[in-house]
Amino acid sequence: MKPDWDKLMEAFKDSETQLVADVDCTAEGKPICDDAGVKGFPSLKYGDPSDLQDYQGGRDYDSLEKFVKESLKPVCSPANLDLCDDEKKAEIEKLQAMSDEDLAASIETESKKLEDAEEEFKS
Repeated sequence: MKPDWDKLMEAFKDSETQLVADVDCTAEGKPICDDAGVKGFPSLKYGDPSDLQDYQGGRDYDSLEKFVKESLKPVCSPANLDLCDDEKKAEIEKLQAMSDEDLAASIETESKKLEDAEEEFKS
């Protein structure tokens, strides 16, 4: 599978919307693999970096390339505002207009809310 994966990484190396990469889970990449729930090698994951899904398709080059082209499409983001609905676009633009200090304070506030909710859920 490694030669097909390397070929796939090469084919999509210049893509602005599709990332095909590998991570060495035995070295510096171990925290990434732990967070993604990687239990063995090779594990193929895709999707939102905060909620990666297990890839269940074929592992030959043609199957992998087809999956990337058909399934890994651009989504609403600061780099792709044209793919956002009006509500998301307004939210992104509001965040982009904030100063670094205000943005950091907002992140801290939201993080605290999340921590409080998690603590309440546990009790």
